[in-house]
Amino acid sequence: MLCYPCDLNSGERLKANRSASKKHELIAPYRPPDFALAEFQAAPVARFEPAPADGVAPRGFHATSNHPEYVKLADGSWHLLRESRMDAVVVDREGLFDVVEARRLKRGDSVLLGRTEDGEDGILVHTSGFEPEGQGKVDKFAFRTRGTRESAFSASYESLYDLLRHDREHGYVVWVAGPAVAFDKDSRESLGALISAGYCDALLAGNALATHDLEAGHFGTGLGQDVYNQRTVPGGHYHHLDILNEARGLGGIAPALDAWSGDDPGIMRALVSKNVPYVLAGSIRDDGPLPEVVADAYAAQDAMREHARLATTVIAMATQLHSIAFGNQVPGYRVLEDGSVRPVILVVVDTTEFSADKLANRGSAQARAFLTNVQDFLINLRRNLVTEEV
Repeated sequence: MLCYPCDLNSGERLKANRSASKKHELIAPYRPPDFALAEFQAAPVARFEPAPADGVAPRGFHATSNHPEYVKLADGSWHLLRESRMDAVVVDREGLFDVVEARRLKRGDSVLLGRTEDGEDGILVHTSGFEPEGQGKVDKFAFRTRGTRESAFSASYESLYDLLRHDREHGYVVWVAGPAVAFDKDSRESLGALISAGYCDALLAGNALATHDLEAGHFGTGLGQDVYNQRTVPGGHYHHLDILNEARGLGGIAPALDAWSGDDPGIMRALVSKNVPYVLAGSIRDDGPLPEVVADAYAAQDAMREHARLATTVIAMATQLHSIAFGNQVPGYRVLEDGSVRPVILVVVDTTEFSADKLANRGSAQARAFLTNVQDFLINLRRNLVTEEV
């Protein structure tokens, strides 16, 4: 696994498994299916067949969703899949069920079969586990039933503040960020402050976010523009290239930050100082890139997947590609250490509905949109989560 700058398996990083029994009012309780019903009692046992070759599933394989899914075992019980994700396959490893990408299959692996989802193939996809009970009468016609740029987000912010306070202690908060976060002085300092205050357990981004954050800390610019007043600096278009060159020469981000000593409250300095893991996924268009960038797309996916397995809250900001890429790896639920099940909250921050809608259209129906610019969003979070502690 590629994960920078620290070992994900350290005790500090696995706080998602601590105090698992503690709940928060904003985390919807889970209602499992009633397997005493006749239809589930009569359902057949799930079927498995061996993979015919490495990376090849048998015909009729079952593809997972991001909903809780159950498999009926030979003893008549139903087993909830752990650490699931969208568009993966299920492998029976002597009673332990592993949800893996098809490319990971080895010849002979015992792969789950079945294309139905209501028990007919011994597979149940449970889509209503987090729906509230007793909602009461709902009007058949109403205005503004989905989030848009006209929506009020006051209550949504209050809920998010409370959720982050809870998950800082009892969850695993993953941030997914595009370079726009580093192009504004206040937004990059706000994210840095949130990281330093413990509201980040992992950050996922690309070469650009890290490069321009380092550029802002060293030169005060982002792509050659002053990060405060947005004025173009003479020769500034060379700044990010100089950053890449110097960082590569010094051996990476941490050595570069040491060499450029200072107290800049930026994103990468906060990550390194707090020993928070980050994954920088490479792109065909990358300059440089920084030495820590994972150039192999599947190696980057594997590194991101490690955090998807732990995530309880995901905040994806101003990056359509990374938001969709990680969103598709994140299940809609987490099975905690005590066996309880909680929802994974996925927040998408962008100035348009496109990213959230695209995620929903790609199967991540739990995505919640904050339709605003990342500067305002991060400043609001900092003022309500960090300033209150000073």
